[in-house]
Amino acid sequence: MKTSPQPITSDTAAGASPSPLRSLARDDRRKPAAPPGQVVLVLQGGGALGAYQVGVYQAMHEAGIEPDWVIGTSIGAINAALITGNPPAERLAKLEAFWGHVEQQSLISGPFDWLGMGNLLANMTTVMRGIPAFFEPNGAALRGAHAALGVEHAAYYSTEPLRRTLGELVDFGYLQACKTRLTVGAVNACTGTMRYFDSRDERIGLEHVMASGALPPAFPAVRIDGQPYWDGGIYSNTPIEAVLDDNPRRDSLIFAVNVWHQRGPEPESIWQVMGRHKDIQYASRADSHIARQQQIHRLRHVIRELVKQLPARQQADAAVRELASWGCGTTMHVAHLVAPRLESEDHTKDIDFTAAGVRARREAGYADARRMIERAPWTAPVDPIEGVVVHE
Repeated sequence: MKTSPQPITSDTAAGASPSPLRSLARDDRRKPAAPPGQVVLVLQGGGALGAYQVGVYQAMHEAGIEPDWVIGTSIGAINAALITGNPPAERLAKLEAFWGHVEQQSLISGPFDWLGMGNLLANMTTVMRGIPAFFEPNGAALRGAHAALGVEHAAYYSTEPLRRTLGELVDFGYLQACKTRLTVGAVNACTGTMRYFDSRDERIGLEHVMASGALPPAFPAVRIDGQPYWDGGIYSNTPIEAVLDDNPRRDSLIFAVNVWHQRGPEPESIWQVMGRHKDIQYASRADSHIARQQQIHRLRHVIRELVKQLPARQQADAAVRELASWGCGTTMHVAHLVAPRLESEDHTKDIDFTAAGVRARREAGYADARRMIERAPWTAPVDPIEGVVVHE
């Protein structure tokens, strides 16, 4: 059974030195084992929690493991676009530039920090003023909750600053021409259906990434092909099912990066209940999705093995071939990474863009991913009947 990650403090996550994350020298690491198939990076939505994903990508990048496919929702879609929309040599710098833009310096210190209120006051400042490179208060919202502003303006904030920021940091022409596949999830505000926009099948632009991060009622819907779309996280914040259902199926190493905790301690206060509710909501049944896919892919492998038992004449029969097409022999390794809890975090953690919060989460992602890469559990032998193998 998977255990819940233990809380960490900013000091613990940062290590002995408060300096920015250290890049490891090549002789400080073993050469990683070759991935067993395509490399997929799956990124949940979670606002400021997305800093953990930056650390994960950095560890992959330094190990020479570049993703063939990045799929994300909300902040995960933004990080995914920053990765796929730039050449490998520039990806980390563009991620750092974005997070440097949205990182908030604490305007209040001293006794408030000592009382443990520094983060609370910083988060309240974000709520009141927004983040200059990300979102700003929408003046039209002052007309009241019942004012008919139109779906593209009915929100407490405007995300025009994010549009400008991404326009500067993501090369969508490169993204479309690049071999690295990008998929972003958004939900249709009218039909309530989830849609994954995929660069393999269509041209992905700024609107698609913006739509994936349009979390209501904070952010307004984004219109694509005449239809309004919201943040895919309100439907399914964990897009791994889109990877495991992909067609054609391929052998894969999937880095599934979760920033919300499906499991957690029993809450004892209303404040803790609010945090636990948010974790459960946005974890989006990640564990059950994977468990169900393990069952499905095991059955596909069973079908393949059963067909092998038939005489060649029967295997050549058209009806048998049709049934056999439901089987497969692909193996998908899921490297499951879950962001640890910070010591003092609460249900406002997804708007904790403070420098300390961003640094601690990024360093935690780096450390977790580096340990996973050094272990390389996907190199161990697996039962040939298993199609999805999970590494915690």
